[in-house]
Amino acid sequence: MADFTSDFWDLYIVVLTVLGILGCGVLLYTQSTFKAPAGKVETTGHVWDDDLTELNTPMPRWWMWLFYITIVFAAAYLFLYPGLGTYAGKLGWQSSGQYKAELAKAKDAYGPLFDKYRRQDVKAVAADPQARAMGERLFLTYCAQCHGSDARGNKGYPNLTDRDWLHGGTPEAIRQTIMNGRHGVMPPMGAALGSDKDIENVAHYVLSLSGSRAADPIKSVFGKGKFAACMACHGAGGTGNPALGAPNLADKTWLYGGSAETIMDTIRKGRDNTMPAFGDFLGEGKAHVLAAYVWGLSNPTE
Repeated sequence: MADFTSDFWDLYIVVLTVLGILGCGVLLYTQSTFKAPAGKVETTGHVWDDDLTELNTPMPRWWMWLFYITIVFAAAYLFLYPGLGTYAGKLGWQSSGQYKAELAKAKDAYGPLFDKYRRQDVKAVAADPQARAMGERLFLTYCAQCHGSDARGNKGYPNLTDRDWLHGGTPEAIRQTIMNGRHGVMPPMGAALGSDKDIENVAHYVLSLSGSRAADPIKSVFGKGKFAACMACHGAGGTGNPALGAPNLADKTWLYGGSAETIMDTIRKGRDNTMPAFGDFLGEGKAHVLAAYVWGLSNPTE
């Protein structure tokens, strides 16, 4: 990667940009000095529809000057603003600086409002129409890409509108998830369970825990003993463990699908899911309002 961060590329961009502008100027000058012979109009040799002929005449002078103006504008822009490698421009403008300035301005304008809600209980914030609207906009901006605009999730991304939670659905647990993120890992268990037949039996036993009609009763009986390898995380009854993020297998909620084939695939290969941390990006105030909105999705106040 050092080859792509050396000073050579800075010089390369400067030379390429300057030569490009000068080349346009030279080309424009050579073409603008051409004069058509008096009383004679040449053609390019292109003729369409028998009589539609392309003439070889110079461009209008006003059009030429427009091109000259664009070259002057490009030179002035590159003098004032960054564009020539690492040269920062006479004005020292940076998009990152403008972004930080806009963030600071927004913080001054909306910071007191978020601070007001931060001092309130999550349940009270969730019941406030203005706070709920703010939380919805935050959700659509930062969370909808994974959980969907309706927050009902997708394969591998939890539904936030029900009351089935991997790490707990209390206001504090949701806030911690937003601030610090989560990393859920289901290790591959194929080798620990044994043969493909054993894996299939365990998958049907898991299905039987939620009363699924797809569970084969004979295979479930044989799989019950092998399920002991899974109890450390999911518990004896398969009800899960929020402290570990281990899902409840005894309900009908599935993160990746509830077919026997999908469960067998999970047992063989495991799963690895990450919820990124938004604490440093959002800050305490926005995270609090967002947590209130998410909590309110499964605990409607109206």
